[in-house]
Amino acid sequence: MNASNAQVMAEATRLTRAGRLEEATALLLRAQGRPHPGNEDRMAERPRHFDRGYPGSSPLPEALRGFLEREAPGTGGLDGLVARAKVVVPNGARFESHHFADTAGSRTYKLYIPAGYQGEPLPLVVMLHGCTQSADDFAAGTRMNELAEASRFLVAYPEQPASANPSRCWNWFNADDQQRDRGEPSLIAGITRQIVRDFGILPGCVYVAGLSAGGAAAAVMGATYPELYAAIGVHSGLAYGAAQDMPSAFAAMRGGAPTATRGGATAPALPTIVFHGDRDTTVSPVNGEQIIAQAMAAARLTTRTEQGHGPDGMGYTRTTYSDTGTHTVLEHWVLHGAGHAWSGGSTEGSYADPRGPDASREMLRFFLQHRVIEG
Repeated sequence: MNASNAQVMAEATRLTRAGRLEEATALLLRAQGRPHPGNEDRMAERPRHFDRGYPGSSPLPEALRGFLEREAPGTGGLDGLVARAKVVVPNGARFESHHFADTAGSRTYKLYIPAGYQGEPLPLVVMLHGCTQSADDFAAGTRMNELAEASRFLVAYPEQPASANPSRCWNWFNADDQQRDRGEPSLIAGITRQIVRDFGILPGCVYVAGLSAGGAAAAVMGATYPELYAAIGVHSGLAYGAAQDMPSAFAAMRGGAPTATRGGATAPALPTIVFHGDRDTTVSPVNGEQIIAQAMAAARLTTRTEQGHGPDGMGYTRTTYSDTGTHTVLEHWVLHGAGHAWSGGSTEGSYADPRGPDASREMLRFFLQHRVIEG
């Protein structure tokens, strides 16, 4: 590998991990002597990714994978970069591997336990990674473990294997993976319940969040197990029922769903916080709006909108929705200039943009305002 190729590879990797997918795509195609296709050409190419996993996969992961495998075969390609994500575990803390199985199948998951934990009841946040990601990669990119250490809660990272989806995406668009006690919802709920039982989680303080396909899966979990989770967080994802198969998933990612249902559910939707970049070309920002609209249903809520900037200057619009008791039940963060990446994340993981407001910290703040009260 010559110096020029090494520089291109390093820059493409940096752009990818910052969520700047379009720029990385253009760089890689230029390096290969190919023109950067327009939007129409990219859309025409996307159906070829159906047999690779996530129906809306950007061309970038495939381009980067091929480039790395050709120019630096020892790295293991994009998968190798993800696998080498570094998760720093402080003295006394644990980041353990666990396993769960039920009639729907089995999954492994990582569990972060903060230092000094002595079995006392703590909250639990379940984090669902995006396509091509692993538990370690998602933990590194979101820095949720650091918050868990500082604020004392447990974090679980279920992992989707390539055997379930070639790109390790959660199959949010499959009919069997949108139903209670079936498919992936059964497995994720089973992991959650196993941790609640084994670690004596603080009653009513269980939350679920995710990025992209993981964000769509978090919406599925909120709709199918509303008694299990007190609130949900969706970053760059889609509403529950936005798709029923691969073609409709592709259409929803590109331009939103014609209708997004809750599967006949009549109970109010769970408290929900949404983050979405307004320059996201992988999952259209309209999907963030549809998540909020679905969560509102027929509720009469008071809205309040404010403008702000992240620590590195990224602008955002934050809209809160409150009930008659002035209790905030929904939040919608539109990130101006952001692509398909976790806002305020670390480039130690993939699909993270450090320029934006800290989505992990804001989600935790929102979560801890909500608790399921048994009655």
